[in-house]
Amino acid sequence: MKKIIVSIIAFSLFSASCSDFIEKEERGTQTLENYFQTAQECENYTNELTKRLLLPNDWWTLLAPRVTNEMSTDDAWMGNTGQDSGAHRPSSQYLITPDNMGDMNSIYTAHYYTIQSANIGLEKMALSPISETLKNQYMGESLFVRAYCYYELVNLFGGVPLYTTSLGTADLKLERSSAAAVYAQIESDLKESAAKLESAPVAKDGRINKWAAYALLARVSLFQEKWAEAKNYSNKVITEGPFALEADFLNIWNVNNHNGVESILEAQSSSVQNRDLGSALPTLSGARGEDKKNFPSNDAADVLDGWGWCMPTSDLENAYLSENDVIRRRSTITKWGEAAYGDEVLNPTHKFSLNDNKSGRICRKYYIPIATRRSLDKKDGHLPLNIPLIRLAEMYLTRAEANYHLGGDALADINIIRARVKLDPKTGISGPTLLRQIYKERRLELAFEGLRLFDIRREKDPTTGRPVIESLMGPNGTFVKYNQSSTDPYETTNLREPQDKGINFDPSKHLLWPIPQLEIDLSNGVIKQNPNY
Repeated sequence: MKKIIVSIIAFSLFSASCSDFIEKEERGTQTLENYFQTAQECENYTNELTKRLLLPNDWWTLLAPRVTNEMSTDDAWMGNTGQDSGAHRPSSQYLITPDNMGDMNSIYTAHYYTIQSANIGLEKMALSPISETLKNQYMGESLFVRAYCYYELVNLFGGVPLYTTSLGTADLKLERSSAAAVYAQIESDLKESAAKLESAPVAKDGRINKWAAYALLARVSLFQEKWAEAKNYSNKVITEGPFALEADFLNIWNVNNHNGVESILEAQSSSVQNRDLGSALPTLSGARGEDKKNFPSNDAADVLDGWGWCMPTSDLENAYLSENDVIRRRSTITKWGEAAYGDEVLNPTHKFSLNDNKSGRICRKYYIPIATRRSLDKKDGHLPLNIPLIRLAEMYLTRAEANYHLGGDALADINIIRARVKLDPKTGISGPTLLRQIYKERRLELAFEGLRLFDIRREKDPTTGRPVIESLMGPNGTFVKYNQSSTDPYETTNLREPQDKGINFDPSKHLLWPIPQLEIDLSNGVIKQNPNY
């Protein structure tokens, strides 16, 4: 059989054992054969897997492409008009090619590093002499990590090479599996993960637990239009899990409320000054060009000065305005010169460089309050903002969408979400109008939380039956036409990012990103490209 050398997988071989993803001093001649002998070694390995998935040391490996996916939707511009946008432009402007993928290359590569690492760990931990209780916990967490990697890969690229054992140079023979096969493996991993984690403690410290597995099962079931399963798993998390909606929507992203009552899984952060454990997201997507003179204190300690990527669109703002949704709008978007919501006293007129900002807006969810800024000697890499990856509100919206297709009560769940932000309940709507409202509630609730691109690719327009993204993007897309006729005073006066965002979208290919050409070349063409690339 022809040998396929896939660079993203071939990384591991022996070096994957402990040199890259496990940073640990060697003890004598430590190898895969003598590692995993203690509970501490198994826990350290699992912790590193989780960190690699949720909080990688290098911001460009996973954080940048996840932000770029947001920029590829109607929610966000690239935003930074003062620096080179080469990493983000291919996807966000739908100019992507297999040879010019920007930072989409890095997420493809990074996830296969983690998958191979998870496979090694699962094999070795199964033979470890530790207790069955701890073995189940660490293997359950590792299975979730592998499933999450495949979940992102299949939604970004479609069917991808699928493997669940550690590979060496003699057995790299992988072609692409179908998307259905990848999803089947994700479901299998998550079900096994939940079973192994059944008795594990549900600590609110960022550790993966069975509820994260059930919640991700709800999400991937929804994405496959498995309505009954989506309802079952989301209902299980809602009714049996130890979670509750935050009373204050803004509190979900509060730097002083890590792992709050609504959080099912968060990427952890810390501001410990002698460790690089902070989140890079508030820097990557923070306001660019802040100046101490624009703060009441006139103190440089109040300045964060982010990089200015992933700025909200006026189209997203208009979606909030159309619902009179003040709380979620102000918790998601701060417009130039307005008070930072929840930080009105110390930042009553948040200003930044309009020359470097496409939309005159920043994402409030990524904002670091002034009091926290003042407590930090080091800011870059030391910002204490946890990033929610799965939270309870999504489960309500998943159950609502599933109920719509199953003939259940979809209105009840969206009205629970609306009530939290003091909006009147929706009544008397059904059919396509109700489905569009469910889609809209997902957009307003979950903006900038990593789901918008996946949603508009999978959601079906009830009028045409086609993916929603096709009605938004392309020469005749409503979002493209809106921007071309917009009179927004910020977006239309800074044209260093083109106003025709999304015009290059082609539905014959852009429902997925291309497979990196390097991987196809290294496979001698056995890995096939996505259509029309």
